[in-house]
Amino acid sequence: MKGHRQAFAFATAVLALPLLVYSQNATDQSMQGSQAPIAGHHEATLMKPARAVLVHSLDADKDQSGCAVSARLQQKVTLTNGTELAKGTMLLGKVTTDDMQQRGISKLALRFDQAHLKNGTIVPIRATIVGLFSPQEGGTEINSADYNSGEVPNDWTAKTLQLDQLNVVPGVDLHSKISSRNSGVFVSTKKSDVKLSEGSEIQFAIAPGTSSANSAMSNKGQSGMPAGE
Repeated sequence: MKGHRQAFAFATAVLALPLLVYSQNATDQSMQGSQAPIAGHHEATLMKPARAVLVHSLDADKDQSGCAVSARLQQKVTLTNGTELAKGTMLLGKVTTDDMQQRGISKLALRFDQAHLKNGTIVPIRATIVGLFSPQEGGTEINSADYNSGEVPNDWTAKTLQLDQLNVVPGVDLHSKISSRNSGVFVSTKKSDVKLSEGSEIQFAIAPGTSSANSAMSNKGQSGMPAGE
């Protein structure tokens, strides 16, 4: 894991300055009563950090809008409304369109909005992707034991309202905002496709979602995960 820790340290160093500046600006503005509320600030206070593993690979050329996506939680998370997401809970979502209108040759926008509990209940969630690490970081393969040991901590805090993680996979950047309806968008400005490998660790900020006919539906009659919309 030495190589991976070095890779994580580098990613953190790249992000530290812009995130610190943004967080400070958010704090300063929130102290001025005449300023309008900062987008995503309230939502961020309701979120909890979480780590999950991508269950299947994704390819922007093949996975079109509406295709199902899923990730498995690697730790227990208790949401602010008291809902407990046990380790192993499946986070479900779909490929969607980029609502932040990022520029790039290829884009893969994701929206995780459901958690499939072990008792079969599906509950709505609001999830923002705040980091991604491929199964091979720094030339060292990451196995499930490494994930469970917490080798890749989620350092997100409620002061981080947006994130731009460069080169999460070669040639691909991650952009996300707490205020966005989507969880995040992966963008390539150098190549014509965006691919995320099965087993990649996705780091989230998660909050309770808004109930709807889709997100609160029962899984009755479904033997596995819900199909994409």
